[in-house]
Parts: sequence; C-alpha cells; structure tokens
Amino acid sequence: MAGRIAFQGELGAYSHQACAQARPEMEPLPCTTFEDVVERTRSGAADLGMLAVENSTYGRVADVHSLLPKAGLHIVDEAFVRVHVNLLGLRGAALENIREAHGHVVILPQCAGFLRAHGIAGKVSSDNARAAREVAAAGDPSRAALASELAAEIYGLDVLARHIEDQANNTTRFLVMAREADLSRRAAQMMTTFTFRVRNIPAALYKAMGGFATNGVNMTKLESYMVGGTFTATEFYADIEGHPDDPPVARALEELAYFTSKLTIHGVYPADRRRG
Repeated sequence: MAGRIAFQGELGAYSHQACAQARPEMEPLPCTTFEDVVERTRSGAADLGMLAVENSTYGRVADVHSLLPKAGLHIVDEAFVRVHVNLLGLRGAALENIREAHGHVVILPQCAGFLRAHGIAGKVSSDNARAAREVAAAGDPSRAALASELAAEIYGLDVLARHIEDQANNTTRFLVMAREADLSRRAAQMMTTFTFRVRNIPAALYKAMGGFATNGVNMTKLESYMVGGTFTATEFYADIEGHPDDPPVARALEELAYFTSKLTIHGVYPADRRRG
C-alpha cells in the first residue's frame, strides 16, 4: 500500500470516488469534516488529503481560503470528478415501488426533475454514502439512496436508475493536499494557487490585476473574503494558469507583490485534463 489519503465523507462518497480516480494505489481514510481531513493530513495519520472545493452546479463546496492558511498544507494536484447521481435500492427492488430517496442536501436539487417525474420524495441525509449504507441496513424496498455506483458496490445495492442528474455536465473539483510543497514542473499545463491582501492605496486591486492582463496570464478564479469577520481587511483567493517560473507568470507575480501587503502561494500543480 502506497500510503493513505483522507477525504470527507463515508466510503462510497464522491470524495472517495475522487481518491480512487486520482490516487488508486492509496488507502482511503474517511473523515467526518473537512477540518478532520486537514488535521489527519497535517498530523501524518494520512499522507494526502482530498478536499472538494467547488461544484459546477452548486458552486463553492469548502471554504478553502479559510482552511488553507491555517492548515500548513500545500496543493499538489487537482482532480475533476464527473458527478453521476444514481438511484440505489435493495437487491431486487423495483423503480416503480420507490417512494423516497435519501441524499445530501446538495444532491437532492441536482436530480429534482427525475424525482418529481417518478413521484419520489427527496429526504435529506448528511452524506450520500451514509444514505446508501442506511438504505441497505433498513431493508425497506420502498427506500432508495442517491449516490455513486461505488457506493452501490460497497453496500450491496442495485442501481435502479443511472445518471439521473438534471445537468449533463455536473462536475466537482477537488484539491489534493500534502504536508510538503512540490514546485516542480510535472506537466505541460500547470496551475498556481495563491492568496493575497492588497495594500491600502487607491486602486490597489485594479493595479495588482493589471500585471496578469498585460502579461497574458489567465486567471481562472478570483474570490474575495473578509478577514477576522470585519469589513476593514479583504483578502483574495486566486487560481492562475502557469508556473511561477514561467516568465509571464513571474512578471505578473512580481507586479502583484508590489501592490500587496501579503502574498502566499499555496500550491503549484498539474492542471487536470478535464479542465476546459
């Protein structure tokens, strides 16, 4: 076994699927919360951590800007997982007999059309994989779970309906976290993630962003958030295409540093091949 990778959720969760996809050689380690994933990774109980950060339908999943600075961890990879929602029931159960489907509050709206068409009531569960486990344990053929095919395999359930999500491109982005940074160029297309706080001067953000535009660096994500629960300090979280050693990126970061009071690079990693 090539080490352990921690994820939030139970065995069979979409985060488990991400681990199996990105690090199939590693042992998955289920955790209750994102903070637990960070702590297990930081303490050495796990070698890597898998964090879900955003979904193409639902939006932000984890507040990575609040987790990263305190974690002492580094992003070493990203994984885009196509989220296929499946209706899982007991062995031998029939779709027409299903009366309720249990799933996470995020999953239920993603397959509302299917549930409505089949007269199935959606019931909130704390975790999709847990819903699958509880359906298997309950033994009620009228109950089903909304989860992955991996969960069906783990808990011995039948897939009564596949890929029932309303959006055909439903995808979740995950970040792979490690205790040590890896700044090497491991792929032709690299990503760099950082947070920064602008200096208290007029048009500081506009000027800071100008360096990326003039150097042709594509910024794929920029989010602002308050620091310490106040309105007096704002920090930004950003993803850009490229490696800090690329001359255009190096120039853009140098210009950014001039207009910031704090700049922290949280990871340099290969772009997932599914990135559009």
